[in-house]
Amino acid sequence: MESPEAQWASTRTPSSRPASQKSARSSRSAPLNQSSRSTEQTPLLAREDRSDDEQDDGNRTPATTSLLRSLSGSDNSGKTPLWKKRWPSILALVMLCLVVVGIMLGFLATEGIEEYAMQAADFKPTKLSIDGLVDQGAKVHVEGDFTMDASKVKKSSVRNLGRFGTWIAREAETGPFDAQVYLPEYGNVLVGTASIPSIKVNIRNGHTTHISFITSVQPGSPEGIRNIANDWIDGRLGQIRVKGKAEVPLKSGLINIGKQVVEQSMVFKGGDIPTLPHYNITKLNIHEAKNGRKGMGADATVVVENDFPVQITLPAVAVDVLIEGCSAEKQIFVGTAETSQLEVKPKSDIEVNVLGNVAHLSDSLTEVCPNSAKSPLDAFIGDYMKGDESTIYINCCKFPDPNTPDWARELLKDITVPVPFRGRDMGSLIRNFSMADMHFSLPNPWAEPGTPEASPKISAVINVDVGLPNEMNFPLDVNQVKADADIYYKNKKLGKMDMNKWQKANSTRIDAHGKEGPSLLVQSEIKNAPIEILDDDLFSEVVQALIFGGKSVMLDMKALVSVGVNTPMGKFAIRGIPAKGSVPVKPIHNGKGNDGGSDPKSRFEALNVRVGNLSIVKTTPTSMTLQVHVNMTNPTNYSATVPFFSINIIVNGTVLGQALIENMYVKPGNNTNLIATALWDPFTNSGAKGKAVGAEMLSQYISGFNTSITLQAHNSTIPAQPGLSNLLSKYPITLPAPHLSHPKDPGNGDGSDDPDDDGREHFIKGATMHLISSTATFTLNSPFTRTTMFITHMNATAYYEEHPAGVILYDLPFAVPPGLSESPRIPVDWSFGGIGYEAIRKALGGQLKLTAFAHVGVRIGEWNERIWFKGGKIGANVRL
Repeated sequence: MESPEAQWASTRTPSSRPASQKSARSSRSAPLNQSSRSTEQTPLLAREDRSDDEQDDGNRTPATTSLLRSLSGSDNSGKTPLWKKRWPSILALVMLCLVVVGIMLGFLATEGIEEYAMQAADFKPTKLSIDGLVDQGAKVHVEGDFTMDASKVKKSSVRNLGRFGTWIAREAETGPFDAQVYLPEYGNVLVGTASIPSIKVNIRNGHTTHISFITSVQPGSPEGIRNIANDWIDGRLGQIRVKGKAEVPLKSGLINIGKQVVEQSMVFKGGDIPTLPHYNITKLNIHEAKNGRKGMGADATVVVENDFPVQITLPAVAVDVLIEGCSAEKQIFVGTAETSQLEVKPKSDIEVNVLGNVAHLSDSLTEVCPNSAKSPLDAFIGDYMKGDESTIYINCCKFPDPNTPDWARELLKDITVPVPFRGRDMGSLIRNFSMADMHFSLPNPWAEPGTPEASPKISAVINVDVGLPNEMNFPLDVNQVKADADIYYKNKKLGKMDMNKWQKANSTRIDAHGKEGPSLLVQSEIKNAPIEILDDDLFSEVVQALIFGGKSVMLDMKALVSVGVNTPMGKFAIRGIPAKGSVPVKPIHNGKGNDGGSDPKSRFEALNVRVGNLSIVKTTPTSMTLQVHVNMTNPTNYSATVPFFSINIIVNGTVLGQALIENMYVKPGNNTNLIATALWDPFTNSGAKGKAVGAEMLSQYISGFNTSITLQAHNSTIPAQPGLSNLLSKYPITLPAPHLSHPKDPGNGDGSDDPDDDGREHFIKGATMHLISSTATFTLNSPFTRTTMFITHMNATAYYEEHPAGVILYDLPFAVPPGLSESPRIPVDWSFGGIGYEAIRKALGGQLKLTAFAHVGVRIGEWNERIWFKGGKIGANVRL
């Protein structure tokens, strides 16, 4: 036995000794035996001394030679034999030899020779093979080398006496005997019994005897063996004491020493206890089950290291394969595995071909564990794909061969062995993760800040390219997908995208080509996945880059993707597959086929905003609520839904009102008839200063001047996202005031033939001067489609080439209905004798171009305002 740390305690008592002698000798031997050690790995005898046989001839003295000649019965003279003359001497010599033999036999039966034998004996097994299994046990063929090495004996007195005694005895031989092995700490349960035939060895120092014998081994209590096996498997076996006991018939030469009762105990600790051998999976092929089976099959080749001199033919065996459940104490059945008959050769690696089958997956294997986001199958597959070590459990054993003895079935049943199972680091199993047809949605404006409803949302088509391991050769269909993704910008975490709801998916297998292995292209459409911004400053950088940077912004995504798959084993989900990818976000470009420069004005020119169909939906004495239809171009590839968005309208640093968007959907490309609302209330927002700035702005606007407005977010731009609102407020945008579209006058064409036409729509389209009645009528172009406005006051002067032609002072209100209309005849006070009037008079029956400047009172509903108007190149018809 091999035990570097073994502690020996042996007692050998001849059956013929008196009980008192046994007791005394046992008490004297205990301390000696506890301190002596012996292992199978002890080196062969150090040849520092010549063997006893080699010293025989060289040690003879003249006296010895003479004695031998005397015993031979002759001398040199050839006379009468000396023994006839010296019989007293011969008798004394014989008595002396008998005394020596008696002393020697006494030594062999004493504790001294036992201590010498225990320390000097060295047995090295060279081969251990099981020649066959029989109904009662197994036939085991044992071969090894036995050597007595005196140098290993510690006490010199015992060493010298032992060498002398074994030189006299030369050989020792046992008769057939049975040896039993017990486990004292387990109720002295019997492990097994070995029937050992007669063995004869040379016991002289330095001599080696090759031993070869066949023994029949009968196992003991199956339940006791399983108990210790389970303790070893569960790691509860810190040490184990094994006791061997045998009644050995012993003789040396013609001298029969008698039966000796031998008991030996060994304690194995720590590293002395054997562990499972190392193994390596050299081939794994997963495919649809064959031979009429259901589910999925696997072919695997496992190479097991074998450092032992053991030779055995193992019968075909089948086992159940399990993995850890939601708790470490519970294992869940996965499938079965079986091997064919296996030949094990001494100290040669074992190649095991394993056939596995998974018919179906149980609910307990695929259901998510309590207080976890993964199922037992998810955890196992995740560890395998990351290259981490997990554990599979082998529940032993079933023997397909009916000739396998019952004792083997009984001994190995219901033993579960944990086997370390190292995964294969697949790197990034998902080769690419991208998004297309993205659609953004701003949050519900009335949602509670910090809740999922208060987060912006994204909808998109997710494309996932899943790299399949080469060993996966079975149909695999992905029918649903979900993911939790972290969004990074410049290697900093920007936010999170939560796609925790299962979305429908479809998949297409792409065969291997070149160095690329097979893959699975999975496509799924996600809807309204919330985006949580975690770093407002970083988000500010992104917004700034999109608005002013002029280049695409690359957002990196690291996701844990879960997929629902349909396989030959059935449908189940694999959760938490790591994935990463990059999503380019394009800025608003200048419409010229590139990303443009850093000028925000050019950015918004690309929007090509046109405002029309203006109508007043509500008025107060200081405010108007206007509704307009907006036509615009979305130059990006992204669509968006805006449930609510409020932004300040600012002129010259003064807040005059707010622009409001509610439930607006913007698609890529041209968008028409988008409805927006504007609240015009300068006085409420900025007091008297605001009222004055508002009147001036309106005056310039309706006069066709180049006016601009500034749009700036405020803290309530997105009520559910105050942080985002505050961030957006840092980026005010100034752009030209949008021009109002007016219906064209069919009678005047489109005005393209008029060289003075500036292409803009004007409030006063034309005028007719009546000279005799001194009146004038005006053709007015109202920007409103459903609202009637009133002119309450007019103080106007007409000019011809900067010369006054006439003055209108009119305080009677008149209505201006939507679209084109004509004013009533308004009295004109001509500037008779002036250059302006003369020009009008000369144009009688024709037309001339006039300019005008007027202060006008305007009323719409409850709202009143005084503004000025300056019109240029108004076409005036002159009539009598």
